Amino acid sequence: MKNRVLLAIGMAGLVQFSCQRQPTGVATPAAAAASQTTGGSAGVGKDALTLEQVYQGIEFNMPRVQETSFPAYKVSITQFGAVGDGITKNTQAFEKAIAEVAAKGGGTVVIPRGLWYTGPIVLKSNINLHAEAGSMVIFSRDFEDYPLIKTSFEGLNTYRCQSPISGNNLENVAITGSGTFDGNGDAWRPVKKSKMTDAQWKNLTKTGVLSEDGKTWYPSEKSKKGDGKDNFNVPNFKTKEEFEAVKDYLRPVLLSLVNCNRVLLDGPTFQNSPAWNLHPLMCQNVILRNLNVRNPWYSQNGDGLDLESCKNSLVYNNTFDVGDDAICFKSGKDKDGRDRGIPTENAIVKNNVVYHGHGGFVVGSEMSGGVKNIHVSNCTFMGTDIGLRFKSTRGRGGVVENIWISNIDMINIPTQAISFNLFYGGNSPVLEEDQKASTEARVEKQVPVTEETPSFKNIWMRDITVSGADEAVALQGLPEMNLQNVSIENAFLKAKKGITAVDATGITLKNVKVLTDKGPALTIYNSKNVNVQGLTYKDSQEPAVKVLGPLTQNVKLQNKDFKNSATQISQGKDLKKAAVSVQ
Repeated sequence: MKNRVLLAIGMAGLVQFSCQRQPTGVATPAAAAASQTTGGSAGVGKDALTLEQVYQGIEFNMPRVQETSFPAYKVSITQFGAVGDGITKNTQAFEKAIAEVAAKGGGTVVIPRGLWYTGPIVLKSNINLHAEAGSMVIFSRDFEDYPLIKTSFEGLNTYRCQSPISGNNLENVAITGSGTFDGNGDAWRPVKKSKMTDAQWKNLTKTGVLSEDGKTWYPSEKSKKGDGKDNFNVPNFKTKEEFEAVKDYLRPVLLSLVNCNRVLLDGPTFQNSPAWNLHPLMCQNVILRNLNVRNPWYSQNGDGLDLESCKNSLVYNNTFDVGDDAICFKSGKDKDGRDRGIPTENAIVKNNVVYHGHGGFVVGSEMSGGVKNIHVSNCTFMGTDIGLRFKSTRGRGGVVENIWISNIDMINIPTQAISFNLFYGGNSPVLEEDQKASTEARVEKQVPVTEETPSFKNIWMRDITVSGADEAVALQGLPEMNLQNVSIENAFLKAKKGITAVDATGITLKNVKVLTDKGPALTIYNSKNVNVQGLTYKDSQEPAVKVLGPLTQNVKLQNKDFKNSATQISQGKDLKKAAVSVQ
């Protein structure tokens, strides 16, 4: 009886979460139902992109993504004893249904309308897991259902609890339909007091344990013990026994697909993940479309999508409203990532909406294997902490290159609309109570360039609209490895502060309008080969452009962009002669 009462309390929490911040989804087209071809989707709407439209206007040679295909064989989980009352645990029913269809050579496992409580679901090749309208899969709050496994998290080889949904070395696998998969993440995640109201905090702390300073809630002593504060989220242990001692802290991602080929996620809602939400790792031929990806805004590491070391991927017609980065591309961290040596490459990201998130579209910070050949367009970011976010730090290594971004609309961005931060130290864009800006302060001194030096280069952005941000653009490279060849063209940027370029080489600004509340429209420091054409700003702004730094050289400005260049261009005393030319 006690267990059923606890389950009922958990269900009440799920209902509460489901009713919070329901965004209006991206309009999406109805795709074919589960069949011999591609599986199913629930999206509808005249403005959604078709698959053919996704491939249009791509600047690099993008291979056609191989699609999934399933036999007509179909079973329902109810045929294997599943009970949709939200209380009965259906782990074995899912396992038997998937095994049955796999044994027949593949097909569709149907999840009908109902509340399906279960432990982990392990997928197999040639399986389309189809969640019908009104179905909700609720993963168990019992940590013992999720054993430790060897995996990768935050780019490092480690142990982690088994994911609620997982698949390894699979061929031809899909999750489709308009149902919901809920990871019961609130049972797992630490919560900071600063993110709760007094009433919420009082209710939360009726269970679990508190940190020594009383500012962080943990679900158990094991969870608290694992939080070393200095390890991000991956303890620096050597043995499995050490990890077992803090098992509750090792929160799984909701969906883990590793070394899979031909992957389709089409239609469902994925929400309330213990850690990251969707994590395709070292996969090829991945299509993610018509998804609603959700996490509470306060969720620690509550990323939406982390596409890591994947090749040939499409991400389109999706909605994200999450607690951390929304659409994030990664490729491993530090030595583990460099040893893996698998970049994320050949990806198209189109027609996505992001509500809350630390970043709308993000690269890094775990990018040690490289990221290249990426197209991002027709996306809207509403209230994301940062819009376009690129982050790394010394020690990562890796090359991020050949990224094309266009037709991006952003509104109410609390920090930078566009951010390149090569001194990333783990801070949230909007600093939290236990974080300090000094953690990510720029270090002027150059260090030797080695395999541990990250490089970001050849990034083109055009047709960018920002209606409200704290800072328009922050271009921050490293003194020893400048940010290289970044272009912004045809942009309208309304923000409190303007554009800054620090330790950057080969920066082009063309037809960019910057409306700021204070300070210059453009500030340049220790940057080279900067070409500015068609810069507009408030007429009364003085100075409009500020150029500083002893290493700055070859800054080209156009005289026609200024009424009085002598007063509207401020040149620092430390500039070398002829560092700035007005043509």
